[in-house]
Amino acid sequence: MRWTDITDIAIELTEAHPDVDPLALNFVDLRNWVVALPGFDDAPDRCGEKILEAIQAAWIEEMD
Repeated sequence: MRWTDITDIAIELTEAHPDVDPLALNFVDLRNWVVALPGFDDAPDRCGEKILEAIQAAWIEEMD
């Protein structure tokens, strides 16, 4: 997975952290959790706030 795989990342986060409210998670922790996902293979510094916002929104949608 790369940073641009927003939906795949959201699905993995939903499975890895089912009891977490994505709205309560700060972007530093979100970034760290994404980098720690199995199969994630992208440079940690290639991520910006817009990507994290998109991941957070996709995660919220996955939970619904």
